[in-house]
Parts: sequence; structure tokens; C-alpha cells
Amino acid sequence: MPTLNWIGKDKIVNHHQKVPFKILEKKYTYSKGTETIDGESKNKVIHGDNLEALKSLLPEYEGKVDCIYIDPPYNTGNEGWAYNDNVSHPRLKKWLGEVVGKESEDLTRHDKWLCMMYPRLKLLHKLLSPEGFIFVSLDDNEIHSLKFMLTEIFGEKNFQAEIIVQANKRGQTYKDLAKTHEYLMCFAKSPSAKINGLPGGADLFPYEDSHGRYSIRELRNRNPKFGRFNRPNLYYPIYINKDLPDKHGFCPTSLKKDENFNIEVLPLNSKNEESCWRWGTKKFEDNVVSQNDKSTIFGKPKQDGSWGIYEKYRKGTVKAKTIWTETEFISEQGTTMLNKLGLSQKFQFPKPVELVKRVIQLSTNSNSIVLDSFAGSGSTGQATLELNKQDGGDRSFILIEMEEYANNVTSERIKRVIKGYGSGSKKIEKTDGSFSYYELGKPLFDENGLLNKDIDENEIKKYIWFSETKQKYIQAKEPYHLGCWNSTAYYFYYDKKKQTTLDESFLRSIKIKAEQYIIYADNSLLDKKLMDKYHIVFKKIPRDITRF
Repeated sequence: MPTLNWIGKDKIVNHHQKVPFKILEKKYTYSKGTETIDGESKNKVIHGDNLEALKSLLPEYEGKVDCIYIDPPYNTGNEGWAYNDNVSHPRLKKWLGEVVGKESEDLTRHDKWLCMMYPRLKLLHKLLSPEGFIFVSLDDNEIHSLKFMLTEIFGEKNFQAEIIVQANKRGQTYKDLAKTHEYLMCFAKSPSAKINGLPGGADLFPYEDSHGRYSIRELRNRNPKFGRFNRPNLYYPIYINKDLPDKHGFCPTSLKKDENFNIEVLPLNSKNEESCWRWGTKKFEDNVVSQNDKSTIFGKPKQDGSWGIYEKYRKGTVKAKTIWTETEFISEQGTTMLNKLGLSQKFQFPKPVELVKRVIQLSTNSNSIVLDSFAGSGSTGQATLELNKQDGGDRSFILIEMEEYANNVTSERIKRVIKGYGSGSKKIEKTDGSFSYYELGKPLFDENGLLNKDIDENEIKKYIWFSETKQKYIQAKEPYHLGCWNSTAYYFYYDKKKQTTLDESFLRSIKIKAEQYIIYADNSLLDKKLMDKYHIVFKKIPRDITRF
């Protein structure tokens, strides 16, 4: 498999492992039109560097996100033109200097972009569920580099599509060729992941009966590899009663010939050669009933005067195409929506909500988690809330934005969508919902690898409990007790002011009965026989604390 190399790759290929784990500090929760310091929503808006923020999500969300949509910098080389092109941000320059070193001074803008994206994609890969998908919006500048990176990280077999999105119907007229499109790159986490179908409308299902809308498709197997010669059980006559057509001219069918069902149809192709049906006689009989309206098989005259046998096709979804030309996906729609929300002067070039909504439809179920680590103005949050309202889903979103407008644009947009905004033709109907707003806090471990004494002890307990059990932490009543899970009692014997020692005195203080004990402490004086007798596992602080 071809790989992509660039200056600095050797320095950042495993950099995601060295990113410090920082605590997420909740600043407020927005619910029912008000901000409060109490309560916690499963929807999150996080202000902070997205590399560090993604690392902070690992303990709770690793392998649990079904849909990742990101709209990273396009890297056009014209930093002054748009937010999306800023690969020379002071924070990025500082980071490159620290991670890549002196080589960073010689990096091209493409090298910088690749160094920036690679560790973020590695963390996104960790967060994605086995059945999940990542979608990335880009244009020509980095689309080929992106595909190489995603192939390296996600695997060649997990490539799904390079979707073409018509972003500008008129085209960029200042170029010799008026470019009208952008790309949406899609990879799965694993080969077992399946893209959802899209809801079908009247244009796809033009017929209707008392059971709903449907399309029709021929029952004859049109594959020339199959016919009477190798599928003799699928070659049989079907009889039509032409005297009982429905409102569309569709006539009832039967396997038995009589005075009413007297038009015989065999599975013959246009050259009058023997092919076969797609169904055997048992399935045919199961789908043909006496009431013509309920039957899924019928006869219909063709233009040449012959008769065909057709199936009513009622499947409620259709496969998405790889070229999206719908008007609601053009870039202007994103600006129009932000204008309706009264925020267009604060942010340029937002992604269309309907585009992100389509991505979410293709890759989630009703309870999925949606993540956008380049959140910008918050189109992904709005898309998630609107889709939930539309189909009754309970999806949640996580938005990460490093710029200072994370609160006064990204979060403000979500507030206005939740409570509704505007009036008349510009009115945005409320979706209801809530979210919690977070800032990145201090690192859990200090520069010496020790637990940071400035961190709230409950945050440390939460981290360790989740690293052991993958469960949400609920504060226990007994001192040093984290909780019990799968017949194991967990203890975190920690004191910021002094060293702790696991000894027989500490054991006598334990009141919880369990089959096994996992105890964190600075030191242990217990001998192996005693530990084996009571099924005790000692873990040393901080050495044995899992590093995400």
C-alpha cells in the first residue's frame, strides 16, 4: 500500500500518545432557556485546542462515537481570506516548534497541515465506534493527502467514498475552470460498518395504495449469468387476470391457470431467451393474496404489447449517491442559516446544516453520539438537534472549538436553535434540548509524571474509575472507596499531602465485601500470601494509573 511522507512525520506519527490528559471543567449547563452551574447535559460544547480536547474525551468516549464530521482548514495558502485557511495560527506555529523541532522552520504549508491533522485523526480513530464513520469536508488542496492519511490510519478496506458536493452552482469564476464542487471523504472504522439508506420521497416512490407509497421493479432476474439452464426451479409460468386492473393498471397474478387468470408469462428476456425469476414459487405464493391492493406481485402491459411481472417495492430507504447536487448543500445555504440566527457577521463560511444532517442520517441510529472537533459556528450541533426533532431521535453531540468565539458564536447558535429565534419568514423553530459548556482545565499529570496536586480529587477518582470499569463515576460514601463493579471493589488510597501505604491497618478499615480488591496507593507492605488470600491487586500511584 502506498504511503505518504512529509517533513516532520516521524515526530508526530505517535505524538497523540504524548498529548497531556487535561480535565474538562464545566462552566455552565444551558437548559430551558437559562444557564445554570448545576446539572449536566450529554450534549457538550468544549472550548480548547482540539488535540487536547480529543484526548480528554478518551476515558468516557473511546470506541463510542458513531459519526464524526469535521470541516478542517482547507489550506489554500491564503490565510487572510477565510477562517478555514488558517494553518499559520500562532498556536500551531508554537506547537510545531515544540513537537517537530528545528525542522519546523523548513516546513511547507502542506507539511504543516499534515503535521497538524495526523495526530488528530489518530485520536478520532480511537473515539470512533466499530460501526462508526468519519466524514471530512475538503477541497482540491489537500484531498489527496487526506486520503493517504486516512488509508494509513483507518485501513484501505475501510474507504467508503469520495463524495462530490456541489458547493457553488455558478463556480469560482476567477479561475480558468469555474470550480463548482468540494469533497466529502468517508471512511469506516471497520468493514462491518454499514451506511444507512436515505428516506425515500414521492419522486422515488411514485405509486401509492392503501398501504403507502411504493416503486416497482421487474420480477425477472436481469443478470445474464442466471437462467433456466442453471436455475430451473426459478423458471415457471405466471398467469395474469387482465380484467381486474387497479387504478394504476396493475393486474392480479396467480400460479394457477383458469378462466380468469389466462395470460401466461414466462421469464424471457428481450431476445426471447429463457432467463428466470428472482423468486421461487413458495415466496411468490406468500406474496400474492386475494385482495389486489395487498398483493406485492402484479402484471403490467409493456409498450410492445407483451406483459411483465413486477414487484411492489416498499423499502423506505434508498442508497445515497456519491454526487450531491441538491440546492440545500451549496455553501450559501450555510451563510443564509447563520443570517437567520443573527450571527452571520461573527462567522464566515459555515457549513450548510442540511449537508451535515445528511451525513448524520447516513451514519447514525437514534441514540448515536456525533462528534465535530472543528466545530466552527456549530452547524453540526444544529443539525443533530433538528434531526432529533424530525425523526424522534435521541442523538447527542460533542462540539470542539479552539477559537474565542466558542461561547459567543458556537454556543450562542445552539442556544438560539434550542429556544427558537426570529420571526416571520426568517423564524427558526425551537428544537428544545440542552448542552453543557466546558473549558480545558489543567493536566492530570504534571511535567514529572506525578498526579497534579492542583486537580480536584474527584476528577482523579473519576478518571481512574472509568479507566478500570468504563462506567460513569458516582461518589462512594466510604473513604477511599471508588465503587464496586463485576464483584471487584476498587480503592484509591491517595493523599495530596503525604505518601500512602497499603498495609494491614488499611485493610482493617475496608468494610466492603467483594470477591476481589484493586487498591491504588503509593506503596504496599502486604506480603504476597496475604494478598493472594484476600484476592488483592496492588497498583502503584502514579505508575500503574492508565495513561490515555
